[in-house]
Amino acid sequence: MTPIRPWPLVVLTICSAVLGWLVIRLTYSSFPPLPWTAVPALLLLAVAEAWSGRNVRARIQRRPGAKPVEVIAVARMAVLAKASALVAVIFGGLSAGFLSYLGGLLDKPAPRTDAITAGATLAAALALTAAALYLERCCRAPDPPDDDAAE
Repeated sequence: MTPIRPWPLVVLTICSAVLGWLVIRLTYSSFPPLPWTAVPALLLLAVAEAWSGRNVRARIQRRPGAKPVEVIAVARMAVLAKASALVAVIFGGLSAGFLSYLGGLLDKPAPRTDAITAGATLAAALALTAAALYLERCCRAPDPPDDDAAE
């Protein structure tokens, strides 16, 4: 499995932002208010992944007091990190698309509330993306010891 590359994340963010902008532009008058529940869910996932990354890194580096980790568990964490990074950029892109459309309607109360919700969702999605990238980075195997340095 290869590490997460930035370009697919950027392309997916842009595509979902354009899709979000088109959907909200065509259907905003019949849209219900944006739910705020995505914000705490994304933030909770971000905290859990950052905490998991810290623990996995300690176990891989065999720090004192840390139990050894099984290889399959690290592989599962890496897959979780990759999947959550993709989901986070989709949520972030959709929120950015909503926010870009609602930017011109902030003088009305309902669009202003939706824009605040979209902005908070975008921030939470950025936090989850950062946590997922951190978790993926923590799942990497340490570099082997240098034989030349011992001589």
